[in-house]
Amino acid sequence: MSRGVNRGRHAHYGPRGQAPGPAREPGPEPEAAHGPRPSPPAGGGRDRYFDTLRAVALVRVVAYHTFGWAWAGLVFPSMGVMFALAGTLMAKSLERPAVRVIRSRVRRLLPPMWFWGFFVVLAMLVHGWVPGRDIVYWVVPLGDPRGDAWGAQAWEVLWYLRTYLWFVLLSPLLLRVFRAAPVPVLLLSLVPVVVLTLVRRPPDDRLGVALTDLATFLFCWMLGFAHRDGVLHRLRPGPVVAASLAALAYGGWYALTHQAETGTYDLDDIPLAQAFWSAGFVTLLMYSKAYWAVDFARLARSRRLDRLVTVFNSRAVTLYLWHEVALILAVPLIDTFWDVPAFERYLPLESQWFLFGVAWVLIAAAVLLFGWVEDVAAGKRPRLLPSGCDGPGARGTPGPGADGASGPY
Repeated sequence: MSRGVNRGRHAHYGPRGQAPGPAREPGPEPEAAHGPRPSPPAGGGRDRYFDTLRAVALVRVVAYHTFGWAWAGLVFPSMGVMFALAGTLMAKSLERPAVRVIRSRVRRLLPPMWFWGFFVVLAMLVHGWVPGRDIVYWVVPLGDPRGDAWGAQAWEVLWYLRTYLWFVLLSPLLLRVFRAAPVPVLLLSLVPVVVLTLVRRPPDDRLGVALTDLATFLFCWMLGFAHRDGVLHRLRPGPVVAASLAALAYGGWYALTHQAETGTYDLDDIPLAQAFWSAGFVTLLMYSKAYWAVDFARLARSRRLDRLVTVFNSRAVTLYLWHEVALILAVPLIDTFWDVPAFERYLPLESQWFLFGVAWVLIAAAVLLFGWVEDVAAGKRPRLLPSGCDGPGARGTPGPGADGASGPY
């Protein structure tokens, strides 16, 4: 995507969770007041640390939607990580005119969604869905583009794209406010989710859900700004680590003490816990990169693993959109295996791990068949897979108007 899809938090507004979400050009870095100066990404373009975090986040999302582990978000808050990385990219991109950046981001996001949506909408129409006026959200997802209950497991993932799109549109204003007083604004970005949880709950409608999602991940997005502008690099480790641990403690405590309200301690069902846990966890990840120059440059020594990370990042939108469809299709596919005596005898057909493996085979097929749409959206020559000759320091050659990133994330 932590929420690749929020399994239970949408009991009040649509079923979202019925399962069984960057190029960096070298440039002047701000002078640091403390600590070692961070080294540039390997090859001058890609940052393998961020690339790997995004790949792990996507794997965690698929695992969560396969097994439904309530503790998955505590182990790795995928959506918080992905919003923070996207915020870093957005801050970098806004060194250019804002209108151009927003147009580029929207162009990269919408065609893959339209392509995927064509198949999902068609399937729902065949199963009797009669759309209303809100079908417009399937064109521009400024609100949740809902469908019928039959296809809910597929379309519920769009909450992330909707939240991402709103962050992109608001980023020019958010970045200006952030740069006026970086640290205070970063800390105050947790206030909206506190207000919406403890003071005035939003309405149980499309607007209320959107506001809650924006408030929940606002800190992570702004944390991306802080990393890009060198704010994290200038802070001392002691206060940063202490504040992060405090946020983790509060988020974990709130989740465990409020599970009676939701029936689970799953962070996806508890926005305030999600916001604080993600804030503490992601701050530690980003600060490690900014202050101690942690990187995974050695990843390039393993060509296969390095190539896998490249594919995950270059096809992040495709993987995110199609993974729930893969899980849906895996179930009837496995059912057919029961008709083959050898499969029934030797394959663990009842195991969720087997479902997980079959889903990844189908996800790989979707990446091969449909990933080229991301290339077209980015103004690049369509390719079956990202070129292996790009190497660890490149993302391929952006086409006209591209901003150097391999996807909107």
